[in-house]
Amino acid sequence: MPVQHDLYQDLKISKEEIQQKRTKDPLLDSLINKYVQADKEVVKAETAQSDAPSDDALKKLKEQRLLVKDKIVQQLKSPT
Repeated sequence: MPVQHDLYQDLKISKEEIQQKRTKDPLLDSLINKYVQADKEVVKAETAQSDAPSDDALKKLKEQRLLVKDKIVQQLKSPT
């Protein structure tokens, strides 16, 4: 059964720490919102039955999610 990715666990950072950084960094906040939306789209595609996307479409959704995650990592590393 598909489940949402735990971004905080993947980044090895607490939810509270991310929340603090989000309030100070609008770009980070925007990226995290994009990640959450991308993750929802992947989970929806993985659980679709009658209107399931092709494997290529699902792969593209996952790649988009990964790109956003990479941007989040870069933003967390950059000095604010």
